[in-house]
Amino acid sequence: MKRIDKKATFGQQASKVTQLADALSQAISRKEFLEGDSLPSINQLSAQYEVSRDTVFKAFLDLRERGLIDSTPGKGYYVTSQVTNVLLLLDQYTPFKEALYNSFVRHLPINYKVDLLFHQYNERLFNTILRESIGKYNKYIVMNFDNEKFSTVLNKINPSRLLLLDFGKFEKEKYSYICQDFDESFFQALNQLKEKLKNYRQLVFLFPKSLKHPQSSKVYFTRFCQEQGFLCEIQEDIENLIVRKGVAYIAIKQQDVVKVVKQGRLEGLKCGKDFGLLAYNDIPSYEVIDEGITSLSIDWEMMGNEAANFVLNNVPVQKFLPTEVRLRKSL
Repeated sequence: MKRIDKKATFGQQASKVTQLADALSQAISRKEFLEGDSLPSINQLSAQYEVSRDTVFKAFLDLRERGLIDSTPGKGYYVTSQVTNVLLLLDQYTPFKEALYNSFVRHLPINYKVDLLFHQYNERLFNTILRESIGKYNKYIVMNFDNEKFSTVLNKINPSRLLLLDFGKFEKEKYSYICQDFDESFFQALNQLKEKLKNYRQLVFLFPKSLKHPQSSKVYFTRFCQEQGFLCEIQEDIENLIVRKGVAYIAIKQQDVVKVVKQGRLEGLKCGKDFGLLAYNDIPSYEVIDEGITSLSIDWEMMGNEAANFVLNNVPVQKFLPTEVRLRKSL
């Protein structure tokens, strides 16, 4: 009898059915069981993992729904196709990350299992997740915790299995990556909007200290303002923000976009007429808030498509996605 792992124990974070199904899936992914191989019986797995027969049966049903196993009388359960396990490690949930995820999984066949985790920009959590995942996945799709800092844990992953997303202002030539340019591309996007921005006497970049956005964007914002002759300000205190007439605001966080709109209304000012607003990273609600919020954004669905192509075709990729201007009535 083949054993799935040396120590058959489960934690408390997921159901025993899910954990057993995942353990079997990973064993198939590691080719411990090949197509046509019989799996251990329900009684064997029940004894090995100290779970009920019903738990094993439900885990088999889960794997059958994934298209990985089937059963025939007299043979029991056997492997019908190989599974590819993928770790998708993102920074935090946002609507545009959801668009990335949906696009990514939509392009993968049913025998590709994606584990979606978030590190919340926490370096320690990021490293822990990666250390505990090494050897468990066929592909690693990773959004870094910092734009300029590279974790040495990533060096333990075979570069052919690793794809870096979004952040990427660090040495990464031996890795595949699909990133956005927070510097020159941001600068060029502002240039595209300069005629609209000239309707305002000052530009204010809302950049709270807690913001997990590349600091270098502030340098390129200042450069744009100096070259175009704009009065400019980088405001860190968002809590006490007062929206002023004749000022255009650039907001990275969705909460700050909402804050500007609400504060403007309290001041009796109309967005797009009395003050301007430019958001970063487009989401569907920006199309309808105050007749539309202009945004700068990469195509997150494209990032998901490109990531799926990397997983499916094992083709190295090194690409920066363009920053697009989505002009609406807020400017």
